Amino acid sequence: MTSISREDVAHLAGLARLELSDAELESFAGQLTDILDHVQAVSDVAADDVPAMSHPTAISNVYRADVVTPGLSPEQALDQAPASDEQRFEVPQILGED
Repeated sequence: MTSISREDVAHLAGLARLELSDAELESFAGQLTDILDHVQAVSDVAADDVPAMSHPTAISNVYRADVVTPGLSPEQALDQAPASDEQRFEVPQILGED
């Protein structure tokens, strides 16, 4: 069992420029000790023949074929627009801009 002392936490807090109260130092010392114990337990279980991985199941991306397909013509895109001007959507003026 690894133990993090109150002084170790105070030293780390000083390096991180954190100001911790006495209660916080005690609390963090216990929490950090628990974290190190859990990491040690996982390390004890890990076998040399099992590769390290970030997820318990394999992750793979699903790709589609990169095929060029025709898009909408300007006329088709503007067909349902309430207003258009020179093959562009026309919108109301905002913010008093000219």
